[in-house]
Amino acid sequence: MFSTGFTLNDLRFMLEGAWVTLLLTFWAILLGTLVGVICGVLRALLPRATIPLAWLLDVFRSVPLLIQFVLFNSLKSIVGLNWSAFTVGCVVLGVYAAAYCTEIVRSGVLAVPLSLRRASRSLGLSYWQDLRHVVLPIATRVSFPGWLNLVLSVMKDTALVMWIGIVELLRASQTIVTRIQEPLLVLCIAGLIYYLMSWVVSRLGVQLEKRWQQND
Repeated sequence: MFSTGFTLNDLRFMLEGAWVTLLLTFWAILLGTLVGVICGVLRALLPRATIPLAWLLDVFRSVPLLIQFVLFNSLKSIVGLNWSAFTVGCVVLGVYAAAYCTEIVRSGVLAVPLSLRRASRSLGLSYWQDLRHVVLPIATRVSFPGWLNLVLSVMKDTALVMWIGIVELLRASQTIVTRIQEPLLVLCIAGLIYYLMSWVVSRLGVQLEKRWQQND
């Protein structure tokens, strides 16, 4: 007969960790999107002038995220920043997301046909009106699937914040595994929670894309 030491309190502890995961994802994506949109538009419109920016972003895309967490957490102590581990996690994940979001936005802007931009200018739109009413709306739709994948990726990458002391879903799961010694059961439950969170985000994205198509 199947028996387990897993209790409702353990499930509640894992759900609290899942909430931390969602908060980390939200703030990281918010920061990453704001910075990524600005940098992505600049990279698309001023490619030569923003080469140093491209080199900087390449660093954040190339260095493993775990190393970035450890280095930034150590730098925080050296500089004397009185930031909580949660803030550090949000900032590192946000910068990491911004590096990828920049390329997503850049590719979206560059995907707008040059002929369409010339047509809008010939109709009397100024450069900024063309950018606001023609380029950015089209680039948003083109970039959205890539941005949605980035959200799901960041959600899974939040598991790395346990290395700087944050109790998110995976860290909570490991704590329970250490106590009851049932890794298969606990990790299956954790995987199911990750799947449900990702499924909700994916469905919201699908619904938004359908609404866009209906408004065309």
